Amino acid sequence: MTPTDLPGDRPFVLLATRAEDLPADEEYALFLRFTGLPPERLRRVRLERGPMPEIDLDEVSGILVGGSPFNASDPVERKSPVQRRVEDEMAALVDEVVARDHPFLGACYGVGTLGTHLGAPLDGTFAEPISVVDVSLTAAGRDDPLTEGLPTTFAAFVGHKEAISALPPAATLLASSPTCPVQMFRLKQNVYATQFHPELDLDGIVTRIHAYASYGYFAADELDLTLEAVRRAPVTAPSRLLRTFVERYAR
Repeated sequence: MTPTDLPGDRPFVLLATRAEDLPADEEYALFLRFTGLPPERLRRVRLERGPMPEIDLDEVSGILVGGSPFNASDPVERKSPVQRRVEDEMAALVDEVVARDHPFLGACYGVGTLGTHLGAPLDGTFAEPISVVDVSLTAAGRDDPLTEGLPTTFAAFVGHKEAISALPPAATLLASSPTCPVQMFRLKQNVYATQFHPELDLDGIVTRIHAYASYGYFAADELDLTLEAVRRAPVTAPSRLLRTFVERYAR
C-alpha cells in the first residue's frame, strides 16, 4: 500500500519532546519514512516548545509518541517546568485515548506515559544502556495484528533509564527481552507502547548518541563503546510496526 492508497484523509499526530533540532528533525523524518506517510498526514507537535494544542480524537487517525529525554520516574523537584507541563498534558490526553480505545503507539516514552496512567511501577530496575537487544514476541504478541510480519525474535534499538518493572493486570504483554521484561504491551485493543525504538535506524541512533552524550546514558569515556554496541547486529524488523499501525488505522 502506498501513501496515496491509504483510506481517508485524517492525519496522524506525532507528539515530540526533543529540544535539540537535529535529533528532533531526524526523528520526524524517520517517522515519515517508516510510516510511509506524506508530511500533510503526519502532524508534528513539539511539546517542548509550547502547550499542547487541542487534539480532537475524532479528527485524527491515531497518535504516535516519540522518545524523550524526560524520565517520568524522576522526583518532581528535579523536573523542569516544561517537563511537568508536558506530563500533565500527556496524562490528560492518555486518559481520553484509553477511555475511547483510540489508536495510539508510544515509542519508549510511551511506556512511561501509559505506565503512569495504569499506576505501574516505573523505575530503574530494568534500565538498558544504549544498545541492540534481542526482543521476543509472547504468544499474545505473535497473534496481535500490529506485530504481523515480525519474526518471533528480532533485534531492536534500546536505551532508557527507566522501565515498567511489573506489568499491570489491565495490559497484555506482547514482547520481552532478557534484560527488560516489558518491551511491548497493549491496552484494550488499540493502545500500544514499546520500550524499544521502532522509529530508529543506525544513522538515527548514532545522531542521538552524540546529541545526548552528556545526559547520563553512558559515561564520558564510553562513547566509542556505545557506538560499537549499536552496531552489534543489523536492526530492520521493528520499523514494520509503524507501517502496520498506519495501514491498520488510517481513516
